[in-house]
Amino acid sequence: MQENLSLYHIFYTVGRTGNISQAARELYISQPAISRAIRKLEENLDTTLFKRSSRGVSLTPDGMVLFRKVQEAFSLLSEGEDSILHNRSREIPRLRLGASSTLCKYVLLSHLKSYIAANPQVRITISCQSTYQTLTLLDEGKIDLGLIGRPKRLSGYHYRPMVDIRDTFVATRQYLKNQHELFPHEPLHHTATFMMLDEENITRQSVNALLKDNRMELSHILEVTSMDLLIEFAQIGLGIACVIREFVQKELDEGTLVEVPMGLSFPSREIGFVCRKKDYELPLLSPFFS
Repeated sequence: MQENLSLYHIFYTVGRTGNISQAARELYISQPAISRAIRKLEENLDTTLFKRSSRGVSLTPDGMVLFRKVQEAFSLLSEGEDSILHNRSREIPRLRLGASSTLCKYVLLSHLKSYIAANPQVRITISCQSTYQTLTLLDEGKIDLGLIGRPKRLSGYHYRPMVDIRDTFVATRQYLKNQHELFPHEPLHHTATFMMLDEENITRQSVNALLKDNRMELSHILEVTSMDLLIEFAQIGLGIACVIREFVQKELDEGTLVEVPMGLSFPSREIGFVCRKKDYELPLLSPFFS
């Protein structure tokens, strides 16, 4: 049997594809080499394994019996390989993180840099989701650690506050000047385009609550998918963007953006790391809570 082992892969591929040309492409060998291998196996087994026709090849009854056995053998080999790879992967420490794309860039990145330097052996995966989606992933055990904007109610988790943030509205000086010239007697919330994150975002929900408390309704809202786009759209004069002040400090210092006076007092909000209480003492998570 040992001398046939190298021929079984070729036989199996031809049987699976039903076409010598296709098998040759998959195996990266010539069609004549395929044909020679099949003839050799047929001679060794003293039987005919394939019927040839202008449309390709098909298995004979003996060929079908052998194909099924070879298929089972390859399936077992594949399972063995998968088991070894799975066992090996379980030996590699893994840290599964969840955070919005905004928090990934402006908060998580700096923490990850030092974490990776201290833990180069850890394999890290990141799911970019909203705060509420991140909490759902934690509940389902699909991530180990989340970076979130703290919601009003947070129970059943271990939470460590990291930074305080504050929302604000920003625009270019030219955009505000244009609005004043076009609508000199109208308030901005009636005339300007306000660019906001989608309704599922905790920043948007916080601002919506503040607007409602102040009985202020924005007439023109453009929903944008990320904080970076909000900042870039504001910089080209597309409208007034609702952003986190700490994330546009550079633009405010440079004067490319200015804060828009809306008569609102934005409360500060917390950003922090969160995990399930039962996972709090896991060694991989301890650097984020120390």
